[in-house]
Amino acid sequence: MAQLILFTGGARSGKSWRAEQYASQQAEHIVYIATAQAGDAEMQHRIDLHQSQRPSHWQTIEAPLVASQTLAQLPIGSVVLLDCLTLLVSNLLLANEIRPEPIVQAEIQAILAAQQARDLHLIVVTNEVGMGIVPAYALGRVYRDLIGRANQQIAAAANAVYLVVAGMPIDIRQLQAAWAK
Repeated sequence: MAQLILFTGGARSGKSWRAEQYASQQAEHIVYIATAQAGDAEMQHRIDLHQSQRPSHWQTIEAPLVASQTLAQLPIGSVVLLDCLTLLVSNLLLANEIRPEPIVQAEIQAILAAQQARDLHLIVVTNEVGMGIVPAYALGRVYRDLIGRANQQIAAAANAVYLVVAGMPIDIRQLQAAWAK
């Protein structure tokens, strides 16, 4: 049965580490979809560090712009870790600065459709970028809005949502259920 699990939190909150732990508990063979691009030496170092921390038998596929196409080609029932939605949306924005919203919206819808069509156990990592100050520049505000909406769409479709704070996952669906009582 298809499952969608979302891990969100701030920078360096431990969300990728927690998502990797969760993925490891689901299956031995994990497909890791990486959205980061090495634009400079520091980013390449971050990518190398992430790669070195993952089990070597995990399959890594780089998909900085069209993660949905990669998902649509995976074997039915695959366990997939998409890290991260934040960079995917950033990449799409920078590639389509004039009208990014329809492009991002289409990619999010395609990700959700592929997850269902391929019966994937999809684990998505993203950042909560709207918890800080309002960005000073228009492009930053557009980005914050795009990722905020994308996060909401993924969370609405997710079977479980975890907010990671200081390395500790908080089950948001469980909190939501408690508040609904």
